[in-house]
Amino acid sequence: MSVLEACIFATVLCGFFGIILKKNLVMKIVSMDVMSTGVISYYVLVASREGLFTPIISDAKHGAYADPVPQAIILTAIVIGFSIQSLMLVGVMKLARDNPTLESNEIEKNNTR
Repeated sequence: MSVLEACIFATVLCGFFGIILKKNLVMKIVSMDVMSTGVISYYVLVASREGLFTPIISDAKHGAYADPVPQAIILTAIVIGFSIQSLMLVGVMKLARDNPTLESNEIEKNNTR
């Protein structure tokens, strides 16, 4: 395991434990974004290989070309992650109108009475 893989794995774990341990809803959303960034970074790390050319017009006549499908998947994952994050922030804004705090424990206490 390389140092870069270890750092990416630590990023994913920090995001995961942030989702579980943080009580503030905005911090949970930020933790989810950190975990998503780590997963995307790991996918890019695994998909990158040396000696591959981009599949566009280039000077290389007969070389190994990089597969464009992982790039498309990563772009789609980034867009979906941004959409989910935006939707969750709108939900937190609606919760903030009814509750004086964004702490999940307090919101649960207020809504279970």
